[in-house]
Amino acid sequence: MIHIAIFGSGRGSNFKAIVDAVERGRITGARIRLVLSNNSQAGILDLARTHGIPAVHLSRKQFADEGEYVNALLDVLRAHEANFIALAGYMKRVPPPVIAVYRNRIINIHPALLPKFGGQGMYGIHVHEAVIAAGESVSGATVHMVDEEYDRGAIVLQKSVPVADNDTPETLAARVLAIEHEIYPEAIRLLAQAENPLS
Repeated sequence: MIHIAIFGSGRGSNFKAIVDAVERGRITGARIRLVLSNNSQAGILDLARTHGIPAVHLSRKQFADEGEYVNALLDVLRAHEANFIALAGYMKRVPPPVIAVYRNRIINIHPALLPKFGGQGMYGIHVHEAVIAAGESVSGATVHMVDEEYDRGAIVLQKSVPVADNDTPETLAARVLAIEHEIYPEAIRLLAQAENPLS
Protein backbone atom coordinates (compact mmCIF):
# COMPACT_ATOMS: atom_id res chain seq x y z
CA MET A 1 0.00 0.00 0.00
CA ILE A 2 1.37 3.40 -0.88
CA HIS A 3 0.49 6.13 1.60
CA ILE A 4 0.66 9.40 -0.29
CA ALA A 5 1.47 12.89 0.92
CA ILE A 6 0.45 15.42 -1.70
CA PHE A 7 2.36 18.72 -1.73
CA GLY A 8 0.73 21.71 -3.44
CA SER A 9 0.84 25.49 -3.43
CA GLY A 10 -2.28 26.45 -5.38
CA ARG A 11 -5.88 25.55 -5.98
CA GLY A 12 -5.28 21.81 -6.17
CA SER A 13 -6.81 20.73 -9.48
CA ASN A 14 -4.35 17.84 -9.91
CA PHE A 15 -4.98 16.79 -6.31
CA LYS A 16 -8.70 16.81 -7.10
CA ALA A 17 -8.10 14.52 -10.10
CA ILE A 18 -6.10 12.13 -7.92
CA VAL A 19 -8.51 12.05 -4.97
CA ASP A 20 -11.46 11.53 -7.34
CA ALA A 21 -9.67 8.55 -8.91
CA VAL A 22 -8.98 7.06 -5.46
CA GLU A 23 -12.55 7.59 -4.27
CA ARG A 24 -14.01 6.06 -7.46
CA GLY A 25 -11.81 2.99 -7.04
CA ARG A 26 -9.79 3.66 -10.20
CA ILE A 27 -6.64 3.73 -8.07
CA THR A 28 -6.29 0.78 -5.71
CA GLY A 29 -3.45 0.05 -3.35
CA ALA A 30 -3.04 3.73 -2.52
CA ARG A 31 -4.34 6.05 0.16
CA ILE A 32 -3.89 9.82 0.51
CA ARG A 33 -2.67 10.41 4.06
CA LEU A 34 -1.84 14.11 3.98
CA VAL A 35 -1.97 17.31 1.95
CA LEU A 36 0.82 19.77 2.70
CA SER A 37 1.23 23.32 1.43
CA ASN A 38 3.78 26.09 1.90
CA ASN A 39 0.91 28.56 1.31
CA SER A 40 -1.56 28.93 4.19
CA GLN A 41 -4.18 30.34 1.78
CA ALA A 42 -3.86 27.59 -0.85
CA GLY A 43 -7.12 26.19 -2.14
CA ILE A 44 -5.64 22.69 -2.00
CA LEU A 45 -5.82 22.80 1.83
CA ASP A 46 -9.55 23.59 1.78
CA LEU A 47 -10.09 20.89 -0.83
CA ALA A 48 -8.28 18.35 1.36
CA ARG A 49 -10.46 19.21 4.36
CA THR A 50 -13.57 18.81 2.19
CA HIS A 51 -12.44 15.23 1.49
CA GLY A 52 -11.60 14.53 5.14
CA ILE A 53 -7.85 14.45 4.49
CA PRO A 54 -5.45 16.07 6.99
CA ALA A 55 -4.27 19.45 5.66
CA VAL A 56 -1.03 20.97 6.95
CA HIS A 57 0.57 24.36 6.27
CA LEU A 58 4.34 24.12 6.58
CA SER A 59 6.74 26.78 5.29
CA ARG A 60 10.48 27.41 5.56
CA LYS A 61 9.58 30.90 6.86
CA GLN A 62 8.22 29.34 10.06
CA PHE A 63 11.66 28.07 11.12
CA ALA A 64 14.95 29.60 12.19
CA ASP A 65 17.02 27.55 9.76
CA GLU A 66 16.83 24.95 7.01
CA GLY A 67 17.66 22.09 9.35
CA GLU A 68 14.71 22.82 11.64
CA TYR A 69 12.43 23.06 8.61
CA VAL A 70 13.63 19.73 7.17
CA ASN A 71 13.19 18.00 10.52
CA ALA A 72 9.65 19.38 10.87
CA LEU A 73 8.80 18.28 7.33
CA LEU A 74 10.07 14.74 7.93
CA ASP A 75 8.25 14.62 11.29
CA VAL A 76 4.94 15.54 9.64
CA LEU A 77 5.44 12.90 6.95
CA ARG A 78 6.25 10.23 9.54
CA ALA A 79 3.34 11.26 11.77
CA HIS A 80 0.94 10.64 8.87
CA GLU A 81 2.76 7.42 7.84
CA ALA A 82 3.44 8.76 4.36
CA ASN A 83 5.77 6.55 2.32
CA PHE A 84 5.26 8.32 -1.01
CA ILE A 85 5.10 12.00 -2.09
CA ALA A 86 3.26 13.46 -5.08
CA LEU A 87 3.98 17.08 -5.99
CA ALA A 88 0.90 18.76 -7.43
CA GLY A 89 1.67 22.38 -8.25
CA TYR A 90 4.16 22.66 -5.40
CA MET A 91 6.15 25.84 -5.96
CA LYS A 92 9.05 25.10 -3.61
CA ARG A 93 12.06 22.89 -4.07
CA VAL A 94 11.95 19.70 -2.00
CA PRO A 95 14.97 19.77 0.35
CA PRO A 96 17.70 17.24 -0.56
CA PRO A 97 17.47 15.41 2.82
CA VAL A 98 13.77 14.74 2.14
CA ILE A 99 14.59 13.49 -1.36
CA ALA A 100 17.22 11.20 0.18
CA VAL A 101 14.69 9.66 2.60
CA TYR A 102 12.06 9.24 -0.13
CA ARG A 103 14.41 8.29 -2.97
CA ASN A 104 12.41 6.96 -5.98
CA ARG A 105 9.19 7.64 -4.05
CA ILE A 106 8.57 11.27 -5.05
CA ILE A 107 6.83 12.16 -8.30
CA ASN A 108 5.94 15.43 -9.97
CA ILE A 109 3.88 16.51 -12.95
CA HIS A 110 5.38 18.98 -15.40
CA PRO A 111 3.38 20.83 -18.09
CA ALA A 112 5.65 19.96 -21.03
CA LEU A 113 7.25 16.97 -22.71
CA LEU A 114 10.44 16.59 -20.72
CA PRO A 115 13.37 16.79 -21.22
CA LYS A 116 12.27 19.80 -23.27
CA PHE A 117 11.16 22.94 -21.41
CA GLY A 118 12.23 21.81 -17.97
CA GLY A 119 14.59 23.16 -15.36
CA GLN A 120 14.73 26.16 -13.07
CA GLY A 121 12.24 28.88 -13.97
CA MET A 122 10.21 26.53 -16.17
CA TYR A 123 6.88 26.44 -14.34
CA GLY A 124 3.31 27.50 -14.96
CA ILE A 125 2.63 29.89 -17.80
CA HIS A 126 6.39 30.34 -18.45
CA VAL A 127 6.52 26.81 -19.87
CA HIS A 128 3.71 27.45 -22.36
CA GLU A 129 5.19 30.81 -23.39
CA ALA A 130 8.49 29.05 -24.11
CA VAL A 131 6.80 26.25 -26.09
CA ILE A 132 4.97 28.75 -28.31
CA ALA A 133 8.04 30.98 -28.70
CA ALA A 134 10.05 27.94 -29.86
CA GLY A 135 7.48 27.19 -32.58
CA GLU A 136 6.76 23.70 -31.28
CA SER A 137 3.92 21.78 -32.95
CA VAL A 138 3.42 19.46 -29.97
CA SER A 139 3.43 19.91 -26.21
CA GLY A 140 2.00 17.85 -23.36
CA ALA A 141 2.62 16.78 -19.78
CA THR A 142 5.11 14.52 -18.03
CA VAL A 143 4.97 12.65 -14.74
CA HIS A 144 8.51 12.05 -13.52
CA MET A 145 10.49 10.96 -10.49
CA VAL A 146 11.96 13.77 -8.44
CA ASP A 147 15.66 13.99 -7.69
CA GLU A 148 18.00 16.81 -6.69
CA GLU A 149 17.84 18.48 -10.13
CA TYR A 150 14.73 20.23 -11.44
CA ASP A 151 12.75 18.06 -13.89
CA ARG A 152 15.57 15.55 -14.46
CA GLY A 153 14.23 12.41 -12.78
CA ALA A 154 13.16 9.31 -14.68
CA ILE A 155 9.99 9.73 -16.76
CA VAL A 156 7.01 7.69 -15.55
CA LEU A 157 4.35 8.73 -18.08
CA GLN A 158 3.85 11.32 -20.83
CA LYS A 159 1.02 12.41 -23.07
CA SER A 160 1.11 14.92 -25.89
CA VAL A 161 -1.28 17.53 -27.23
CA PRO A 162 -1.02 19.52 -30.47
CA VAL A 163 -0.01 23.17 -30.39
CA ALA A 164 -2.40 25.13 -32.62
CA ASP A 165 -1.23 28.04 -34.77
CA ASN A 166 -3.54 30.39 -32.90
CA ASP A 167 -2.70 29.14 -29.41
CA THR A 168 -1.91 31.58 -26.65
CA PRO A 169 -0.02 30.48 -23.55
CA GLU A 170 -3.38 30.44 -21.75
CA THR A 171 -5.22 28.26 -24.29
CA LEU A 172 -2.28 25.85 -24.46
CA ALA A 173 -2.13 25.75 -20.65
CA ALA A 174 -5.79 24.76 -20.46
CA ARG A 175 -5.31 21.94 -22.97
CA VAL A 176 -2.22 20.65 -21.16
CA LEU A 177 -3.95 20.84 -17.76
CA ALA A 178 -6.70 18.55 -19.04
CA ILE A 179 -3.99 16.02 -19.99
CA GLU A 180 -2.36 16.41 -16.55
CA HIS A 181 -5.65 15.43 -14.93
CA GLU A 182 -5.65 12.24 -17.03
CA ILE A 183 -2.07 11.07 -16.63
CA TYR A 184 -1.30 11.97 -13.00
CA PRO A 185 -3.91 9.59 -11.53
CA GLU A 186 -2.91 6.99 -14.12
CA ALA A 187 0.77 7.23 -13.13
CA ILE A 188 -0.13 6.78 -9.46
CA ARG A 189 -2.35 3.82 -10.39
CA LEU A 190 0.53 2.18 -12.24
CA LEU A 191 3.03 2.81 -9.43
CA ALA A 192 0.58 1.50 -6.80
CA GLN A 193 -0.13 -1.57 -8.94
CA ALA A 194 3.61 -2.23 -9.32
CA GLU A 195 3.96 -2.14 -5.53
CA ASN A 196 0.75 -4.12 -4.87
CA PRO A 197 0.45 -6.51 -7.85
CA LEU A 198 -2.53 -8.37 -6.39
CA SER A 199 -4.60 -5.24 -5.64
